[in-house]
Amino acid sequence: MATKTTKAAELKAGDAAPGFEALDETGAKHSLKSYRGRTVILYFYPKDDTPGCTQESCDFRDLSSQFGKKKAVILGVSPDSAKSHQKFKDKHGLSFPLLVDEDKALCQAYGVWKEKSMYGRTYMGVERSTFVIGPDGRIVEAHRKVSVSGHAKSILETL
Repeated sequence: MATKTTKAAELKAGDAAPGFEALDETGAKHSLKSYRGRTVILYFYPKDDTPGCTQESCDFRDLSSQFGKKKAVILGVSPDSAKSHQKFKDKHGLSFPLLVDEDKALCQAYGVWKEKSMYGRTYMGVERSTFVIGPDGRIVEAHRKVSVSGHAKSILETL
């Protein structure tokens, strides 16, 4: 498993995006293959309904119609449960799917499940990251250690 995570951490523009199949908050299945021909904005965030994650998700929500005009689909991913995602989505009026990754397989495939530290304590968690995946299934841009402020707008501007 460590090898897979190490390799995924090196994902960069031009690389084939790791394929995936995941369920969203309603139990609907999403796969990278099903979005072939469209640009996919795959953003990983640590936890539903926390300040930074809420701001990031709401920024994507507020720009979702503009992403749609560019034939881009937005998919949020965190290790939270479907129930947590549904509550988060309803509370903030999010208009796009939130993929459930409780086993962290998707986070590991994209190399965003990392050792983190806070107040001298180390733990494993999601490194806030966004991958722009082109219609051909290749990574166009990989953003790691994302700063929330202005991030969604900057992703939109690069399309």
